[in-house]
Amino acid sequence: MSTHYGFLIESMVSVLLLLTILYCVRLNNQLRLLKADEQSLRATISELITATEIAERAIGGLKATMRDGEQTLSERLNRSEQISADIELQLKAGEILLAKITRIAGAGRVPEEPAVPDAKSVAAAAQAFAERTRSRLAGHSGGLAA
Repeated sequence: MSTHYGFLIESMVSVLLLLTILYCVRLNNQLRLLKADEQSLRATISELITATEIAERAIGGLKATMRDGEQTLSERLNRSEQISADIELQLKAGEILLAKITRIAGAGRVPEEPAVPDAKSVAAAAQAFAERTRSRLAGHSGGLAA
């Protein structure tokens, strides 16, 4: 009976040893897969770091562009406000000048005749104007000859 116990114990140890070997093989395969995943994970992390650096540089460029645009816009806005104020002053001066011209023109007007002049009176007025102009021109050229 003692040989049976010895054989039984050795069989159980053999089975346990076989199970241990199979478990170690399985663990080894899983470790290989983890190593492969680790390499791909490292590559992914490296790509993410590169993308992050590129994004940081792009953000820095955008910030610089934004500052330049803000400064340019601020300068243009200030210049536009100055021009607007100048135009407003010029408009007020123009309105004042127009009011003065209107008053001057209104003071120099003669009340219009209600009747429309006929062609003969217009021709007579034109003839009189032409004669006055000739006499003035004759007076000027006579003064130059003397």
